[in-house]
Amino acid sequence: MPKSSSMKNFSFHGPGNYRIRALGFLDESWSDRLSGMHITASSRGDQGHEPITTLAGQVRDQAALAGVLNTLYELHLSLLSVEYLNGD
Repeated sequence: MPKSSSMKNFSFHGPGNYRIRALGFLDESWSDRLSGMHITASSRGDQGHEPITTLAGQVRDQAALAGVLNTLYELHLSLLSVEYLNGD
């Protein structure tokens, strides 16, 4: 099966930059537990709705990414998106 042009630079075994959005609030103190990713939380604009937390940064490999996602799961935060930005 031929590779699509958008996937040819994607690597499962090396570092990559990601943006992860989750429903709920995390503050920057969780950064060390989440592979050093930069954490920001923003309001959804509607009164009474949960904030959206965005994690952005580089993870060293897919195992580290899985660790970040598992931590969010353990904290009962619903994933909204996981976006691969580019490799190193």
